[in-house]
Amino acid sequence: MTDEFSVESVYAELLGRAPENKMEPRLAPLFRAMDVLGEPNKAYPIIHITGTNGKTSTARMIEAGLRAHGLSTGRYTSPHLSKVTERISIDGEPVPDATFVRIWDEIRPYLEIVDSELEADNQPRLTYFECLTILGFAVFADQPVDVAVIEVGLGGITDATNVGDGQVSVITPISLDHTDLLGDTTEDIAYEKAGIIKPGGFLVSAAQPVDAAQVLLEKAREVDVPFRFEGVEFGVESRAVAVGGQVLTIQGLAGRYEDLLLPLHGAHQAENAAVAVAALEAFFGGGEKELDAEVLTEAFGNVTSPGRLEVVRTAPTVVVDAAHNPDGIRVSAEAIQEAFSFSKLVVVVGVLREKDAEEILKTLRDSLGGLAGEFCFTQSNSARAVPAAELAELAVDLGFGEDNIHIAEKLDDALEWAVERAESNDDLAGGVLVTGSITVVAEARILLGKAGA
Repeated sequence: MTDEFSVESVYAELLGRAPENKMEPRLAPLFRAMDVLGEPNKAYPIIHITGTNGKTSTARMIEAGLRAHGLSTGRYTSPHLSKVTERISIDGEPVPDATFVRIWDEIRPYLEIVDSELEADNQPRLTYFECLTILGFAVFADQPVDVAVIEVGLGGITDATNVGDGQVSVITPISLDHTDLLGDTTEDIAYEKAGIIKPGGFLVSAAQPVDAAQVLLEKAREVDVPFRFEGVEFGVESRAVAVGGQVLTIQGLAGRYEDLLLPLHGAHQAENAAVAVAALEAFFGGGEKELDAEVLTEAFGNVTSPGRLEVVRTAPTVVVDAAHNPDGIRVSAEAIQEAFSFSKLVVVVGVLREKDAEEILKTLRDSLGGLAGEFCFTQSNSARAVPAAELAELAVDLGFGEDNIHIAEKLDDALEWAVERAESNDDLAGGVLVTGSITVVAEARILLGKAGA
């Protein structure tokens, strides 16, 4: 039996549990699992990250900074793009297959104890996401890592990752998403996300809507932790578009960092970088010690963020972006227009059921202006995908114009059509954008030969 097959076997076993979009709002079973496993959640300091958009990119930047300072890191993020091991990274690389399988085999009997106790209490057994989270904590303890960067799955208060106490709690921009579970105002959503702010920690927050910022501020004061907000104590001082990314000057909590080359596109990634710098300053010196500028330059120069305005093909240029809510779509559209000189853009769109498809399409229509002339509506292989024809019908209702719409249920057909349209009339500056859901971006990356993360 190969490691690859073993990973797939474990993944199949995990998928047999309650799926990722059926997260349970509970923590007691997670604490019970940590207890029977010897508390791997307390084996290393944690930088805990929540927010609506930018979590994974920010996590990767923080991880790069920690590694550049010589620390061994664990990074837990979700979802994965092509392989489940991407979610649990050691020193910037997906956990080795053999380690993934070995630790799962070691913890499985203990998880069965917790499952049995839950079933005896008429509760659902541990879910897919809960099991993966427990596995992540266990892998990091087994390594062992010097520090773990842990991304919340959903919300904060009752998210499975919240069995870990962040030495630094990082909150990226909050906007409306998962409103059925987290609330339909940014204030309600901020209340959920403020659950990761713990006594003894340190809050670093991106710029937030006023109501959300107030909630975070009150929570930080309640548990008596220092708090620093982008736009008040730190932020992006300047940014300029450069080949393959942008050059930044960031005013941190303790220092000012000039000429940082960040190989990622968009103002939102610059803001994520500022949050990452502040988080690193908070971790290393309580926000009072300047980072080594050369080390930070090295760290940011090596940052990648797969599936986030990522160029996966040239001639014509195909960009994939995992934006899956209106705010994410808006900032990505701004970045596309800033970073690429497209004469026209063909947009391939696929959306999942739990998302606000109407607002996503409206935002695409309005934010891309006259650049996007043609749209191809498609669907990923996910059972939660909105049918391509249904998306197209919604687009017509929103005034997209039937002549500008194409339907391709299969993503490979959608990509083929979009590339042909981008190249039509011998246009050498046409481009393709694939967006709307992480699942459609993940499948597009694989089809276009970008399987790794």
